[in-house]
Amino acid sequence: MSTLTQDKIVCKNVFGSDKLFDQLYPSFIQLLAKRHWTPIAVAEKAANFLGAEDNVRVLDIGSGVGKFCLMAAHLRPKASFHGIEQRKSLIGYAQVARETTGLNNTNFINGNFTQIDFRKYDHFYFYNSFYENIVGTEKIDSSIEYSWELYNYYNRYLYKQLEMKPTGTRIASYHSMESEIPLSYHVVGSEMQGLLKFWIKI
Repeated sequence: MSTLTQDKIVCKNVFGSDKLFDQLYPSFIQLLAKRHWTPIAVAEKAANFLGAEDNVRVLDIGSGVGKFCLMAAHLRPKASFHGIEQRKSLIGYAQVARETTGLNNTNFINGNFTQIDFRKYDHFYFYNSFYENIVGTEKIDSSIEYSWELYNYYNRYLYKQLEMKPTGTRIASYHSMESEIPLSYHVVGSEMQGLLKFWIKI
């Protein structure tokens, strides 16, 4: 068996379980997985909801090391998945994982989500990336600023951006307190004992 064939088999197999997938990353990143990275079971359900139609552009707000985007891109090759993450180091790990898996329908942007144009995206994935700003919560690292003021600002900003999106816009939220979801979005499904919710703007 050629090395190229072996590499393809390895890449295909990483999508089979969280343990295998997380091995795409260094050991200290793997240790953060249970608390901070989207589980494969959640990514599968969210990807099927957000990427149900061809050619849609999905934005992951606070994409970390890119686990959701990569899993979703693998499952829904006719949709594209984009991650915005303000930690440059995490973007680096996401890009390496993308290159390893050979997925070309996902990309990662280093920056704050308040700096991007929401009009470029059709649907959104949100794994409560603002939660770290709450005092006493576990942080990924100390490379960014945390505060209640930022938590409230980010929630208000996302709410306003989502409110401006057209009817039919979809959101998959995981572990959300839902304060960032406008009243114009209605829950159309729920999984994982209510931790994962699916929303559509009516």
